[in-house]
Amino acid sequence: MYRAAEKRVVLFGCPLDCDEKHDAIEEKCATTLAEGSAGDPLLPLLEALHRIVPDDQWHIGGSVPVPGWLRPIPPDSDRGRVKVDAMVDFIDGGGCREYANKVENHVASTILPDLPCMVTVDHSLTGGVYAALAKHYGHKNLSLIVVDSHTDAIPMSRLVGAIAYDMETNPHSLYDPSDPFIKNRAESYNASTFIHHLVEAEVVVPKDLYIIGVSDYPAKKTLRIKDRRIADYVAAWTGLNRQGATIISKQDCQLKPAKVKNLLKKIRTPYVYVSIDMDIGARNAVEGVRFKNWQGMSVTRIERLIKEIARTGGKNLQLVGMDITEINPRIAGKPFRGVTDPTYQIAANLIEQLVYSREN
Repeated sequence: MYRAAEKRVVLFGCPLDCDEKHDAIEEKCATTLAEGSAGDPLLPLLEALHRIVPDDQWHIGGSVPVPGWLRPIPPDSDRGRVKVDAMVDFIDGGGCREYANKVENHVASTILPDLPCMVTVDHSLTGGVYAALAKHYGHKNLSLIVVDSHTDAIPMSRLVGAIAYDMETNPHSLYDPSDPFIKNRAESYNASTFIHHLVEAEVVVPKDLYIIGVSDYPAKKTLRIKDRRIADYVAAWTGLNRQGATIISKQDCQLKPAKVKNLLKKIRTPYVYVSIDMDIGARNAVEGVRFKNWQGMSVTRIERLIKEIARTGGKNLQLVGMDITEINPRIAGKPFRGVTDPTYQIAANLIEQLVYSREN
């Protein structure tokens, strides 16, 4: 794929972090802002990008404002609001959708027709950028490539059902049966479901959707489980497949790279948007990400995958936008087990590979 030379690359952010898990809330409240830091992952990523791409090759589009209690590192004055139930109410009440809409308006009013490159925490914001581009280019002319350890396309009710089954049948379940916030959740738009909502709203055409690197694809033995909750969970996946979406597992990325290359050849649109969730390297390449329940790929494998995506379509496919998501600024770039976490520099390298590499 290529980027049209006349398009400026505009990097912008939106530091929304509404992770409702108890551990995340405790980590937030225990982390203090360093002097001069705003807890926005855009700023340190720009510093990393500066080291490999000349400043005149990109522009800064600012950050969509987020109140302190919803930021990855809240100021002391807002910490009293940082509670599990407050985050649950925000998500279930449509808060992620609200901020995705703000991102959409920001892209449409201040960046287009140039190339938006978003750096953020919550992956649900991808839907805002993509919606703006789909309106600008036409949703039938735009493909979505998502590189992620999670599929982010399963409705909340089916996720909650699968969690309930796991708690009942798995003595080593990671979930706490006493946690009231994993039960009776609303069918909200959020970081775990945004692709489902984009497909349901016909913003994304399923045949033009590629989710690559997932670790949460149901195992074959899951298909034999008769429990209705698991059957409904599996049906969400098979439904995506029937509609024509392409889902490629982490295992295939590692063991069958030719399969990935061939599947990417199916892209039929003139334009493409690429979203990279940095948890694709969790507990392997990087530590500074929000979700680490699946071990991701090595740096070498991630860079090889992004290079393959960058080569997709040659001069017949134009990159019109991208993002880097799910960075955890409380950990990213900080010392970890005797070394500095490389999340920001790896993310900058991936942007360089997709947007600037002459090999594309």
